[in-house]
Amino acid sequence: MKKFFAILAIALISASATFAQTDSLPAAAAQMTLQATSSEPEALWESANAAYNAGEWDKALTNYKIIADKGLESAPLYYNMANAYFKKSELARAILYYHRALRLAPADEDIRHNLEYAEQSTRDVIEEIPEFFLTSWMRSVRNTMSGNAWTILSLVVLVMTLAAALVYLLAQRLSLRKVGFYIMVVCGVLFVASTSFAISSRNEAVKQSEAVVMSSSVSIKSSPDRAATELFVLHEGTTVVVGEQIDGWVEVRIADGRKGWIEEERIERI
Repeated sequence: MKKFFAILAIALISASATFAQTDSLPAAAAQMTLQATSSEPEALWESANAAYNAGEWDKALTNYKIIADKGLESAPLYYNMANAYFKKSELARAILYYHRALRLAPADEDIRHNLEYAEQSTRDVIEEIPEFFLTSWMRSVRNTMSGNAWTILSLVVLVMTLAAALVYLLAQRLSLRKVGFYIMVVCGVLFVASTSFAISSRNEAVKQSEAVVMSSSVSIKSSPDRAATELFVLHEGTTVVVGEQIDGWVEVRIADGRKGWIEEERIERI
């Protein structure tokens, strides 16, 4: 039994060390509070919120932008910026920052609701290609927590899996070994699932494969050339998937599957 507890302690220490060494998600994917070595960002944050609550949208946005330019970001920061832009009727920037806020807090229903409401105000009505129901369900499950939360959960489940494995291997009683085996299997499955969700959330946060059309109206071309054939027109606020880049042009795809080329300066990546 002493041997069992010694091995269990080693497993726990090993898992804790793994957690301590795990690279944190980049700022684009982290649900982080605004922190800095000085009080300036905090003062800016309070000033911006005061202006926001008073309906002084330009003043609020000026301070929010200063905070963001310092490399500090959070879901509340982007959410407030999006709301301020929406109040100013700058639809494209509102949608852009709602997306950025949702990327950091995928489970936040207020952000998701406001994003959907803003997208309903866009001029482009695009019918999405039906998605396989299992893919949609998996994404909805993944979005119940942030990438950091899934990472922590996966490490906790890993410790439980190791502990159950030790019970299965070292327990003297058959009943305990059976319990250890079943717990090990269940926790192993949960570990694989939570790790997959953590990796997926991280990739979603850093790949920047989506962008928002910032121009009021823009022609989508058949090739990266202004003289190329116009395929269709998009308007501000439309979200596109970004593909290949060539000499200031970007291939984009919209929700109904159509593709074309757009000048990179006409969009901003989420």
